[in-house]
Amino acid sequence: MDRFLEGKKAIVTGGTRGIGRAITESLLDCGAAVAICGTSRQTVDTALRQLSDRGEIYGDVADVSNASAVSRFFEFCDQKLHRLDVLVNNAGLGKFRNVADLTVEDWRQTVETNLHGVFYCSKEALLRFKTAGGGYAINISSLAGKNPFAGGAAYNASKFGLNGFSEAMMLDHRYDNVRVSYIMPGSVSTEFGSGGGADWKIQSSDIADIVLMLLRMPARTLVSRVEVRPSRPKR
Repeated sequence: MDRFLEGKKAIVTGGTRGIGRAITESLLDCGAAVAICGTSRQTVDTALRQLSDRGEIYGDVADVSNASAVSRFFEFCDQKLHRLDVLVNNAGLGKFRNVADLTVEDWRQTVETNLHGVFYCSKEALLRFKTAGGGYAINISSLAGKNPFAGGAAYNASKFGLNGFSEAMMLDHRYDNVRVSYIMPGSVSTEFGSGGGADWKIQSSDIADIVLMLLRMPARTLVSRVEVRPSRPKR
């Protein structure tokens, strides 16, 4: 694989499995040093062990919904990476119930992980991008950020918010040499949803390929939003 990211430093939140894992693998294969986080020591250590032969990788436990945990994770990354060029905000979760059955904790966990967490990580990253002279933030959103569905109130709200946040962050920092993009996949074959093995679904590696495509774009050009759907969804 073309190692066009040689010397670059990247962070992928939720990089231990699913889409985040595929993105991490692709960044490593293209020469970047990568730091990942996950919510359990076991999953982080397993990912580090399995990916260590692909390149320079580091990892620590961090719950992105906790601002203090995010700050500690970025301090860990400072010690390992020494700079930051790319942030992939991938960590997310979904609680799918109708509004009457949605608990306060369901709502809190979903919004604080999927939206607050992106803010916490982006704010930390912007400090590093300023030192580096620029950077790229790529947020993994969802088509649920524009298409509401029954049972998705908390998830829809978090992803609608993420899309709006991404657009505003792009406008705020485009003249600081910071690019911001967000990717909106439809059904992806991961353990996140039901029927993870369905062959009609988007593959995690397809989203990783889109991340690489964005990073390959010349600095003068920004693909700010990418919508991704299965070509032949289940009828």
